[in-house]
Amino acid sequence: MYNNKKIFILGMAKSGYEVAKLLSESNEILICDAKNQDENSIKELESLGVKIIITSEPENFLNDSYDVVIKNPGVFPYHPCITKAETLNIPVVNEMEVAFHYLNPKTKIIGVTGSNGKTTTTTLINEILESAGVNVILGGNIGTPLSKVAKNTTEDTILLLEISDHQLNDLHEFKTDISILTNLCPTHLDYHGSYEKYLSVKKKIFNYHTKESIAIINASNSDSINITNDIASTKVYFNDSNNYLKNGIIYINNEPIISTNDILLKGIHNYENILAALVLLTKLNIDFKYAKKVLQEFKGVEHRLEYVATINDVVYYNDSKSTNPVATITALKSFDANIHLILGGMERSQDFNDLAPYNNKIKRIYAIGEVRSRIVEFAQNNSIPVFSCETLKLAMENIKENTKPGDTVLLSPASASWDQYAKFEDRGDEFKNIVNTYK
Repeated sequence: MYNNKKIFILGMAKSGYEVAKLLSESNEILICDAKNQDENSIKELESLGVKIIITSEPENFLNDSYDVVIKNPGVFPYHPCITKAETLNIPVVNEMEVAFHYLNPKTKIIGVTGSNGKTTTTTLINEILESAGVNVILGGNIGTPLSKVAKNTTEDTILLLEISDHQLNDLHEFKTDISILTNLCPTHLDYHGSYEKYLSVKKKIFNYHTKESIAIINASNSDSINITNDIASTKVYFNDSNNYLKNGIIYINNEPIISTNDILLKGIHNYENILAALVLLTKLNIDFKYAKKVLQEFKGVEHRLEYVATINDVVYYNDSKSTNPVATITALKSFDANIHLILGGMERSQDFNDLAPYNNKIKRIYAIGEVRSRIVEFAQNNSIPVFSCETLKLAMENIKENTKPGDTVLLSPASASWDQYAKFEDRGDEFKNIVNTYK
């Protein structure tokens, strides 16, 4: 399908780099990116015949001689280059769509998506499957582009993919065998334009499903139920009358499996992620003994309610991955009171008023990033002491002066990081580095 083609790759990063390597043998390839790239990676691609141009106006290099545009998931759908491609009737896909066609056709594909919890759920599933001796390959939005591992798949492989809405947006023929939808809430609206569009994109995780395909769905999330009403999949639910948490015990098919006392992860949101993972095990015929062992030791995902340190009886948590208010609400639910909350980042029209029911837990707010003026307004309207700090570093300086023993410092920004950081991991790493200087 991708042989003897002229291919335009918009945005390099990991996915552009890997898909260019995958396709370089039999295609003419141009990569355009606005940012300078790693010199060694550029040299490697150029040695494979790939042409690379650093430009802020890639649309000037796209013309009707190209057969396909491969878009980096981070590039917005209304980018001028994408608009031009549509005008020229050039198909727009992403590297996951391309790599799908290079998989062993008998490889079982499990896709995990959702507004929150997908990384934790995917990581947990991977650890359980590895513990059970399953030949599992982990990839997708979790860090390894599918293009990098596609040719390593066999008929015995289980391919486990975290799939973001940005990736789903440009999938067309891609199909999973099992899809997990953790939950849905309004997020990434700047990317999609509306919540309705976001929901329709998320629904693509069930594309081409038949009765033989399995959909694992959160029964307590109304939007997840609504968008899956008409899918062809065999639907299995968690948070329902069969698979649930009750009195500190997780039940699967109404059978007690494990006590939350024996699970290292804490929080209702994490128990929901665990429920989704355990339901999947029933469909793969994996013994729960492997899950029990992993759950006793699994610490969760870096930057997601990650415990950092306790210093002078002040506890620090890094929740940089919370890039929308719903994720921050989940974090706030995990604590009782005296929270010094660091909020803010990129302006994406997020509604901080959603946090209002948990105001009694917040001792002070530290507003950072380009959205900080709206955070200050929210805090003042709700009589919460607030500091406008612009940067995380300034926020931490204020926090150091204002915390007392028994307080909790929580970086849970309810905002994307792209106004000041390349990715949320960089924001979380800076937070942890600063905290570690206090020791």
